[in-house]
Amino acid sequence: MTLDRTADHSPDQPAEHPAHRAPGGARSPRPGGARRREEILAIAVETFATRGYHHASLAEIAERAGLTQPGLLHHFRSKTALLSGVLELRDDSEMAQLGTERPRGLALLDHLVETVRRNAEREGIVRLYAVLSAESVTEGHPAQDFFRSRYAGLRAMVVEALVEACELGETRADTDVESVANAIIAVMDGLQLQWLLAPESVDMAATTRRTIDALLAGLRTGDRPG
Repeated sequence: MTLDRTADHSPDQPAEHPAHRAPGGARSPRPGGARRREEILAIAVETFATRGYHHASLAEIAERAGLTQPGLLHHFRSKTALLSGVLELRDDSEMAQLGTERPRGLALLDHLVETVRRNAEREGIVRLYAVLSAESVTEGHPAQDFFRSRYAGLRAMVVEALVEACELGETRADTDVESVANAIIAVMDGLQLQWLLAPESVDMAATTRRTIDALLAGLRTGDRPG
């Protein structure tokens, strides 16, 4: 994979000792630098969501942030590092919503519906995810490993919750958990695309709820044929 690398030293800022660098290529902020990084990330989220990764330019992001391009590279050493920061920001937001302990069994599916409901109030984040996840299937895209890992982790989490539902007596033990998990994730992602194109015509939360209920119909313990 070819990374977009440019000279690290910025004439707008003093040189930084290598020990101050954070993992992933992003630099550890000095006191007062955290707010600047947050501003850059917010602009990058909007730019990547609007233009996609390949068509977004560091020059545009730097200009919108009131920086020169070398000044931007002081905070994020490359375009790839900036993308990593954007994806980590999105993940941190989702982990904050999940809390310290994820719900077990079918309660996790209820949590997914609530997440979809909140996403309807975060159009920029939804668009960012839709654009970058679609782009990531192209050869050499720097976010490909991220989304491959993300889908694997999400599938595993939903499968685990469905297995727990069986153990808790919420569903029958013969539930095809892998197929149900894949279908739930596919519906959630597909609804995001429809909603972005016609938000007034798509209720993502209600449709996700209906789909989950339909997938689980006949699998709940109280529905076992006599």
